[in-house]
Amino acid sequence: MGRKNRTRQRGWGAGYSEIIKENKLFEHYYTELKIVPEGEFEEFMETMREPLPATIRITGYKRYFKEVQDLEVDGQKLEAPQPLSWYPDELAWHTNLSRKILRKSPLLEKFHQFLVSETESGNISRQEAVSMIPPLLLKIEPQHKILDMCAAPGSKTAQLIEMLHSDMDVPFPEGFVIANDIRIAVRGVEQLAVGGRMVYSTCSLNPIEDEAVIAALLEKSEGMSAVLWILAHRHIYTVMTKEGQWFSDWSEVPTSRHTQIRPTMFPPTDPEKLANMKLERCMRILPHHQNTGGFFVAVLVKKAPMPWNRRYPKLRNKEVNSSSEAAPAEELQMGGSPADVPPADSSSADTPVESVEGETPAEGNPSVPDTPDPSEVKTDNVCGPPPPKKMKLFGFKEDPFVFLTEDDPIFPPIQAFYNLSPDFPKLNVLTRTHEGKKRHLYMVSKELRNVLLNNSERMKVINTGVKVWSRNTDGEQFGCAFRLAQEGIYTLCPYIRARIINISVEDVKVLLTQENPFLSKLEDDAHNQAKKLEMGSIVLRYLPDPQDLDAPQCPIDLCGWRGKTSIRAFVPRNERLHYLRMVGVEVFRDKQGKRNDGSTETQEGSTKDAEGLSQEANLLEQEGEETEQNGSESNTNDTEPVSSSFDGPTS
Repeated sequence: MGRKNRTRQRGWGAGYSEIIKENKLFEHYYTELKIVPEGEFEEFMETMREPLPATIRITGYKRYFKEVQDLEVDGQKLEAPQPLSWYPDELAWHTNLSRKILRKSPLLEKFHQFLVSETESGNISRQEAVSMIPPLLLKIEPQHKILDMCAAPGSKTAQLIEMLHSDMDVPFPEGFVIANDIRIAVRGVEQLAVGGRMVYSTCSLNPIEDEAVIAALLEKSEGMSAVLWILAHRHIYTVMTKEGQWFSDWSEVPTSRHTQIRPTMFPPTDPEKLANMKLERCMRILPHHQNTGGFFVAVLVKKAPMPWNRRYPKLRNKEVNSSSEAAPAEELQMGGSPADVPPADSSSADTPVESVEGETPAEGNPSVPDTPDPSEVKTDNVCGPPPPKKMKLFGFKEDPFVFLTEDDPIFPPIQAFYNLSPDFPKLNVLTRTHEGKKRHLYMVSKELRNVLLNNSERMKVINTGVKVWSRNTDGEQFGCAFRLAQEGIYTLCPYIRARIINISVEDVKVLLTQENPFLSKLEDDAHNQAKKLEMGSIVLRYLPDPQDLDAPQCPIDLCGWRGKTSIRAFVPRNERLHYLRMVGVEVFRDKQGKRNDGSTETQEGSTKDAEGLSQEANLLEQEGEETEQNGSESNTNDTEPVSSSFDGPTS
């Protein structure tokens, strides 16, 4: 989508004087750096002055993008949303449609409602296009352990988590993401396992924030090698003050400016060292090339521990083998393919490493990250570790994460009620209270459990795990005090072998559009299954029919409750809308509150209709009302209206 469309469809700032987007020093600085190809600088600046297109990342539902095609509003032809050509599987799209334009056409208003609803349910994420690049460069697999060191506002973090879960054959991946917003590049390299991959990226085009950081990092690591992606540009950069004064070398900087301008802001003076760094192979994305924001990214692969982390184990009987080779030189490789680096043995963390007198060589186990040794003395020409920082925990005191034991009395009734498979990982279940009744149960992977148990005093955890069960007061009389939670239904389903009702597309429509339908509203097959079950929590499962291409071609699992004479789906409002769109039910409301069938919604209530959503169905399920604030558990009463015929659980 071209830059001209940015201007044509702006629609922002009506009634305000136009902002003059000029900065002579900015233009002078980037002209002198010559990071923009010759003859393109004016186009570069014009693009910088225009609003960015809206870009969104999705988890697989594309129908509404396909429908917005070749529309005209006020005689102006609008371009439809387009997929980003470089993002896999058409899971990222961009559009120049502004809010004002979105509200001028009924179909665009429908598209706007779709965006809002799907964003609130987590199926769509607003994210700048270039920000989507770093996670793609990590080549994430389900078992990977990822540290996001600049996580705010969280769009890349969410992208990383989605990529961990992208393999549908792995329902509960062993990998995890730790999101942080303070630990720096050197600290990140220390935590990186040998053979691991680090992506350094910024939203800046300034070499001082880009190549200068990479150069300093490579110099500290005493090694450099090849990189992945090549984008030709100059890597001989100079420094300019805000007054427009230039310095091409640290020796030119007056003493009075030494606190603002540092030696690492300049490229290395040794030509051979500079050439070996291959800084020209970093990737800088210019706004006018693909109608995006400016961006910088570099991929580095760790080849050995950092210099200050090398440890030499003492030999038995103090024997020294004079013929033994010295420790390998430190290498931090820019980019490269897995074939270029020694593979990190995923099982090495569980393999004992022989040590003498309590010492364990970090280089002996590639899966163990470096840890600075303050006792090691910094020597000439070798950069030492960053100074250690005292751990400080601020803010609200979080409720503890308490892992359950395999013989916890909470498990037998759950195991019997849902007929859990023997391989269900009980040790990975946790709650957030030491005392009293457990309100919610969460699950984490084995690896994340180890992280939490081994760092409880060193790391402040705000939130973790997937909620899989919630307590309800009526459950005990039916055999189990815990009902299923929709949030974790896809995590639990591989282990559940009972209380499953297979449903059809028509059953999905009934369950998600009617407040509390009688069992007889289900089709015969599902009705017969439901009649055989006792009251209590259930799984409502739709399995795709390969012969029916008009129906959803992916499985759908819904949490439900089998009552005495009725059945109910416990699904949050926006997830209901999402699944209803998947099965072809229209959920659009115009500005007057009219539904697609012409019925109207008033302030006092709503008119119920077979194809629309009733007021009750629009409200969040019971578990959605049980909010968790500041990482602590709180349990509010169910605010869904309960009709006289309802015979489900209460909180």
